Amino acid sequence: MSQGEGGPAPWGVQVPESHPSKVLIADDHALFRKGLGSLLEIIDPDIKVVEAASYPEALRTANETDDLDLALVDLGMPGMERFAGLNALIRSLGGVPVVVVSAAETAEEMSLAMDCGAHGYIPKTLDSTVVVNAVRQVIAGEIYLPPTLLDWTPGGTKTEGPGGLHLTPRQRDVLNLMAGGKSNKEIARILGLAEGTIKLHVTGLLKVLDASNRTQAVIKAASLGLTQGLDH
Repeated sequence: MSQGEGGPAPWGVQVPESHPSKVLIADDHALFRKGLGSLLEIIDPDIKVVEAASYPEALRTANETDDLDLALVDLGMPGMERFAGLNALIRSLGGVPVVVVSAAETAEEMSLAMDCGAHGYIPKTLDSTVVVNAVRQVIAGEIYLPPTLLDWTPGGTKTEGPGGLHLTPRQRDVLNLMAGGKSNKEIARILGLAEGTIKLHVTGLLKVLDASNRTQAVIKAASLGLTQGLDH
């Protein structure tokens, strides 16, 4: 991660100050663990870091440590298949936010990580200042995703619908349920997906529909005939 000049948080988010007391950094490269730990000291010099170099070690740490506030996890650690390991670790950590820090910069990898229940996805190539702001964003209860990957198309191939807009089948499912007044949590339960994944779909719909909020998106979708035949 390269050093960079200070600046606003991604998407212009003003993230309130909130400091975790103990963070798990799980990565099989010791140099990267140390570098990430140094970045966390920017947030709070007194932060405590526990380290793991493999999925089995991370799972042991998760089971033996009951006061973790955050976990930063590399997908490509040894010991388990990547997403099986991530799934197991997220389950072991319960409500502790887990952020994937990965060398892979693909929409597919990000989608799969979010489906596991991750609270964010940070490519290792990001500038160090952006990484710090991304961690702050997650600490504040938000989900961080790199802007460069926000054009991903979850749920399959896009098809052109009324108004010339291109939506994936999954986006249409989410739009249907949004039009029915369902919350992200309810949509996630109905579709069998992680709530973080639903938030991604909603973000994509707002972008496609050029809407600033859910209500505006549903109204615009209805005006374009996108909600015709959908149950409300």
